[in-house]
Amino acid sequence: MAAFIHNIATIVPEHFYKQEFLRNRMKEYIGNGKTSQRIIHRIYSKSGINKRHTVINDFDKNGSARFFFEKDGSLNTPSTGTRNKYYTQKAKELFVATARKTIQQSSSISKEDITHVITVSCTGFFAPEPGFEIIKKLDLSASTQRFHLGFMGCFAAFPAMKMAKSFAESNSNANILVVCLELCSIHLQNSTSPDNLISASVFGDGAAGMLINHTKPKQNGYELNQFSTSIADGSEQDMAWSIGDTGFDMVLSSYVPDIIESNLPQALAPLLANYQLKPEQIKHWAIHPGGRAILDKVEQSYSLDESQLASSRATLAEYGNMSSATILFVLDDLLKRPETEKDETVLAMAFGPGLTMESSLLTKITQR
Repeated sequence: MAAFIHNIATIVPEHFYKQEFLRNRMKEYIGNGKTSQRIIHRIYSKSGINKRHTVINDFDKNGSARFFFEKDGSLNTPSTGTRNKYYTQKAKELFVATARKTIQQSSSISKEDITHVITVSCTGFFAPEPGFEIIKKLDLSASTQRFHLGFMGCFAAFPAMKMAKSFAESNSNANILVVCLELCSIHLQNSTSPDNLISASVFGDGAAGMLINHTKPKQNGYELNQFSTSIADGSEQDMAWSIGDTGFDMVLSSYVPDIIESNLPQALAPLLANYQLKPEQIKHWAIHPGGRAILDKVEQSYSLDESQLASSRATLAEYGNMSSATILFVLDDLLKRPETEKDETVLAMAFGPGLTMESSLLTKITQR
């Protein structure tokens, strides 16, 4: 039995800042010397990002909230508890809004049809978990099954899709709602360490949802064909995510793009072999835009043309890296682009702590 994504919906917080503005704010408040200011200027200017959204509105001196920046202009360092409390407040609202939008945009699945809710997030915690909030606020059936994938990082949408695919294939009545949400901006660190500076330059906030079942969609969607998981040996220290006293601490080594590049062949080999595909036969590459250098490495490794990574680069430019939600923004952008061939092949891939590389082959289904 097959499994299909029926539609994808995305939501971002109303507040957003241009990358140039954030660069200058970071140079003003984080850069404590000419060297760190030069580093900040370079990584922000070369990021491939135009703007990022956030639930925090006091990056602007006229903002009303006082989370990072005090009224006197000094920089505050909130505790992990303070950050998680704010996450809980904002995440509950956005999880529900994203779930509602996802269902409303479906032409074939209503809220009464939902049998499973899978939620994904790595930027905060609360219990009952987000699925409970969605079921309560959307008045879904109390018997709806709930699952939460937490603290997995940027690749977590893939385990969620695999879980949903399994449910859909084993139960013809299953209709699965998946919502990925990340509020990365609440974990900004007052630090000039390279890892923290790189993290601060790319991460933003956003959420995305999708509906999955075993029937072919009546609107534009995807067929979930096959998944593959790979771990880059000896790379655990190059990408990691831990809980500190002042928020979550991200380890994001500058070697990550090179590690991904060297491990691409082994990560993609199972998918290509099982479908007897060569890389040049893949129409679209929906690559998680963890950073501009990652996209550049993938493009160079497989001699891709500009159009094949267009959705990934567009997502990076408009939103930055929103961790687990980002790949759904990429797939949503791709779904809205004109189809040149029937049933185009899509290779989707994301990377996260481990260094874990998750990939999938999908078929883009467009209603003609």
